[in-house]
Amino acid sequence: MTEKIVAMAKALGAGEGQAELLSVLCQAAQRELEGRLKPELTPEDCESAFVPAAAWMALAWLNTGTGGEGITSFTAGDVTIRREGGRESAALLDQAQRLMAPYLRDGGFAFLGVRG
Repeated sequence: MTEKIVAMAKALGAGEGQAELLSVLCQAAQRELEGRLKPELTPEDCESAFVPAAAWMALAWLNTGTGGEGITSFTAGDVTIRREGGRESAALLDQAQRLMAPYLRDGGFAFLGVRG
């Protein structure tokens, strides 16, 4: 399935000069999504959503570089982080998440109990 993800990422505009990095990122995106699938599902069960979602994730990571790109300010005391740019990467990750939402385990935050 990795070959399909790489092909999709290339079709979506990944540069040819980064083929090796793109392949590694596509494999990582595939593993990431596989690990979050509902227990009864395989990537093949939701391939029409899985392939583009993994490609979008890989493209977002490719565009982000080291992950710190676009951060213009960081303060530890009273936590302040300012980031410029990177909206395209965030949009791709959001698209991937929404596309795969019906197939993924719920990874959200939940209160299980609060003592009063």
